[in-house]
Amino acid sequence: MKTITEFPRTVTEQPDIGITMPDGVRLSARIWMPDDAHTDPVPAILEFLPYRKRDGTIERDEITHPWFAGNGFAGVRVDMRGNGESEGLMLDEYTQQELDDACEVIRWLSEQPWCNGHVGMMGISWGGFNSLQVAAMNPPALKAVISVCSTVDRYADDIHYKGGCLLGENFGWATNMLSYSSHPPDPALVGDQNWLEMWRHRLDNIPHNWSEWHRHQHRDAYWKHGSVCEDYSAIKAAVLSIGGWHDGYRNTISHLVENIQSPVKGIVGPWIHKYPHYADPQPAIGFLQEAKRWWEKWLKNEDTGVEDDPDYRVWLMDSLPPKRFWKERPGRWIAEQTWPSPAIKPQTLNFTKTGLLDTGESLLMEVSSPQDCGQASGEYFPFARSDEFPDEQSHDDERSVCLDSEPRDEDMDIVGAPMVTLRVASDTPAALVCVRLCDLAPDGTSAFITHGVFNLTHHTSHETPAALVVGKPVDFSFTLDQIAYRLPAGHRLRVAISNAYWPYIWPSPQANTLTLHEGSIAVPVRETSKGDEWEFEEPEGSVPWQHEVLRAAAYKRETYIDPESGESVISIDCDNGEARDSHHGLISGSWTRERWAIQADDPSSAMVDIEWEQTGGREGQMWRTEVSAKMWCDPENFFSTATLKCWLNDEIFHEKEFRDSVKRQLV
Repeated sequence: MKTITEFPRTVTEQPDIGITMPDGVRLSARIWMPDDAHTDPVPAILEFLPYRKRDGTIERDEITHPWFAGNGFAGVRVDMRGNGESEGLMLDEYTQQELDDACEVIRWLSEQPWCNGHVGMMGISWGGFNSLQVAAMNPPALKAVISVCSTVDRYADDIHYKGGCLLGENFGWATNMLSYSSHPPDPALVGDQNWLEMWRHRLDNIPHNWSEWHRHQHRDAYWKHGSVCEDYSAIKAAVLSIGGWHDGYRNTISHLVENIQSPVKGIVGPWIHKYPHYADPQPAIGFLQEAKRWWEKWLKNEDTGVEDDPDYRVWLMDSLPPKRFWKERPGRWIAEQTWPSPAIKPQTLNFTKTGLLDTGESLLMEVSSPQDCGQASGEYFPFARSDEFPDEQSHDDERSVCLDSEPRDEDMDIVGAPMVTLRVASDTPAALVCVRLCDLAPDGTSAFITHGVFNLTHHTSHETPAALVVGKPVDFSFTLDQIAYRLPAGHRLRVAISNAYWPYIWPSPQANTLTLHEGSIAVPVRETSKGDEWEFEEPEGSVPWQHEVLRAAAYKRETYIDPESGESVISIDCDNGEARDSHHGLISGSWTRERWAIQADDPSSAMVDIEWEQTGGREGQMWRTEVSAKMWCDPENFFSTATLKCWLNDEIFHEKEFRDSVKRQLV
């Protein structure tokens, strides 16, 4: 990334500006703006998050918001209530209170003398979600949005459930947020006495959202709230949607470009869960320059040509041998002027006993996967720039029914979401299926392309699922995740079908056998690209975060059979390191340890333990929080315990315990 130190306008920063909500709660904002904005007003770019501007997002904030300010905008980072130096409480994600607060912040920004009255909203992940959700509420001053790594559907395509299946990461995320929300505010900004009162108030009221999320196992009103797919027409602001093929939120871009009526464009790179000006795998792009073009058009009414850009620009990835992490992903940029594209045609391959064929033949095959099938799946959204990608798939292929095509005579560009159609019977009332599309090389190596999971009890509805009639076939279709991938000549397509996929999704209540009666996959095929069809500028940013590394980051992942218990185990040790800010001196650090275990013949043996530690403060005011959480199940229930312990200068400051069980509802 190129560091920019000189800008058209001189930048000034205010680290803690109070914005008071109608109920009197003060939210804390950090604002970068041109120093002459009071005489030459600028649009405001809001990022509204729970992730603590003082230490949590500071690394990316430093290279992003000063760059916007130097180019004629006000970069505004506001901590949501109950986080950082903001007062109040945060009790769940995407609550109406959160969205109302964002609308009030937008109103406040638009009325400041340094603002031209127009506001944009941007964010990645949580901030990408609430940018879309706030856009659907149409606050008058909000004219444009840039949403990165987000979703339009909180039930079907978020970190909680997928295809009606319970994601393992649902528990991981609940534990993550319990740990992260345990941070205190910075005494240097809120005062030596007030910070302890604020911290204790947060800790007294902090939830373990596992309980709430597990009490909504179907697509009910809880998940419809904040799912902009419920009414795409509500969004009036111009939307630039961005994602990455190595991120869990890769489908949103296509959904938005296809469905909203306001100006919209989509970009998908090879990236993990990061902003695309510093994301891996490479190539990164000049995201800030793209954002500037977007903001200048919709917030300043300048002619930048963004409305004429292709609707859908994506990185078509080349085939590579499977590996847990790639620093660079070869390929090319392709562009579709409209989306869905008339240039992409489905190629249907039927499931037969002899493989994937153009013509239909009998199938009648049984799927009975051991419960540890899925260990090569990788993380739901890779984040650590380490061993989190899908591994070589042969281990999982051996535990699945595999159907292979003939070797390709020429390259095949797959662009879009493959559609799977199945006719399946189960010998239990509840069952799930996972379908993986793989790249089978001539040497037998199996590489992950894309996949989808589906809860068979949801074959008629995600809102009102019903138990299966044992032995009775059901018909259903579902899409795999969006992808852009080149299958080389000489390689085969492989469809791998399993009825277990641990720990990506939680196992069925009982071990079962599926009988496949019929099936097919419609693969979206595009004419082979001859080279780059679009070019982005090289990434740049403002001066990086100045800090001292106190402990280096480290990552270790192991998969093994426990010699005593016989369990299949995935062990993850992720140390995010510790650092001291060179400007205000605040120390921040964290680490997490995870252990996912299951017996190959028993779905009720599924169990996960997670530990989190957070550290921070300054000499004489050092704090530490620890979370220890566990989830397990039996055929009828899910169970969870969690303990939160907090220390101030090595003395216990607060302790809290959570314990709950929730009845399984066909999950």
